Amino acid sequence: MGRFVEGEDNRQDSFLPASLNDYVSEDNPVRVVEAFIDELDLKALGFEGMAPATTGRPAYHPSTMLKIYLYGYLNSVQSSRRLEREAGRNIELMWLTGRLAPDFKTIANFRRDNGVAIRAVCAQFVTLCRGMGLFSGAMVAVDGSKFKAVNNRDRNFTAHKAAARIEQVQASIDRYLVALDRADREDIEVPEMRTDKIREKVAGLRRQMQYLKDMAAQVEAVPDHQISLTDPDARSMATTGRGTGMVGYNVQAAVDTEHHLIVAHEVVNEGSDCAQLAPMSRIALDAAGTSDLTVLADRGYYSREQILECQGTGVLPCVPKVDTSGRSKLGLFARPDFVYDAAQDRYTCPAGAHLTRSKVRSDREGEIGHYRNLAACHACQLRPRCTPEKVKRVKRWAHEAVLDEMQTRLDLLPDAMGVRRQTVENVFGTLKAWMSSTPFLTKTLKNVRTEMSLSVLAYNMKRMIQMLGATMLIQAIRA
Repeated sequence: MGRFVEGEDNRQDSFLPASLNDYVSEDNPVRVVEAFIDELDLKALGFEGMAPATTGRPAYHPSTMLKIYLYGYLNSVQSSRRLEREAGRNIELMWLTGRLAPDFKTIANFRRDNGVAIRAVCAQFVTLCRGMGLFSGAMVAVDGSKFKAVNNRDRNFTAHKAAARIEQVQASIDRYLVALDRADREDIEVPEMRTDKIREKVAGLRRQMQYLKDMAAQVEAVPDHQISLTDPDARSMATTGRGTGMVGYNVQAAVDTEHHLIVAHEVVNEGSDCAQLAPMSRIALDAAGTSDLTVLADRGYYSREQILECQGTGVLPCVPKVDTSGRSKLGLFARPDFVYDAAQDRYTCPAGAHLTRSKVRSDREGEIGHYRNLAACHACQLRPRCTPEKVKRVKRWAHEAVLDEMQTRLDLLPDAMGVRRQTVENVFGTLKAWMSSTPFLTKTLKNVRTEMSLSVLAYNMKRMIQMLGATMLIQAIRA
């Protein structure tokens, strides 16, 4: 073959090294998996099967099953059937499990039955990172991303979808009925087979219509007015594209801005991020183990109630305020143009007049204060740029100082949103690339949370190997 590199003849008998250890280098990531799991107290974490039964076929030790799954997620092999095949042919996995090869059903059942314990293992690795002082920066970026569920869009029903499908079916029935009526009135002879076929289609459409009407009634009866038939916990969620959406879950993540490690994560089936700021911030604060934590989030998390809930907890949210008034585009003065004086409890308008708190009617009493200056507004030359009404009124929430304090933090961090985008969105891109744009493999919120915890654990471990190297990480695990 000339100067080509020649391989061995696969028909020639040869001896492989007697030890599998010879195939696994000292810096192989599979050694990190072994070291981490061997150091865990699986019984304390809640894994089932730690005390084997005295009768029946012997079971696999939970550590073996956990090693198989962690190795699989590290190498984008999440399916239990694919893991079964890898256990019988992959030398690294043979070394890791001692040549054990459970069947796919045993592998799948382990993930299903040990969800809480698997999520605790993910948290244990975060604790390891915290013990190494990797979260001393005390700043995380929070965001959410939609992940597909194993539920087709046609098997998800909302009130709007049910009504639209009923309308489509009714239009099809009307079209076929018109065709039958035309056939009866035409002079030419229409084949009987054709009319029978149309009648069959009409009968099928009427059955479908009844099914859709029953489904619409069920949708109205459930609290959130939505039903998914394949995965009952999956929900229809809007995505960034206009008029698009998916049936899936909303994955929340809090990522350390310095090392890009996932400090905390959660899976919810609410499409909006508006109510997730305080819950995710509390989880991240506990996981980071710091007294205070700066949380960067985009406008989708802006909620006065959520920001107020973070007050006094050690969480310092930084969320850009949502301006939905559109006044600036119309050339009118916006809310920031009115400066509040806390000592005097008044606003100063762009014309220099002072707007003071006014008494409101009893039906408007609450947490909103109204500020105005009747005399100044009537004679003001800037009123056309201020308000189309006779008097300018500025409303102030009773806890507006909390929002002002957050805005001050944002002003001191001009690159905050750029840091947030470079931190957490890259993590979601990586996780989705590992999943190859496929849906979750499991159903129901409980199992999907377990699946995501395995992905997060694999991401954090791979990130740590990249930062420290496998050998140094093993030393830190065993320290």
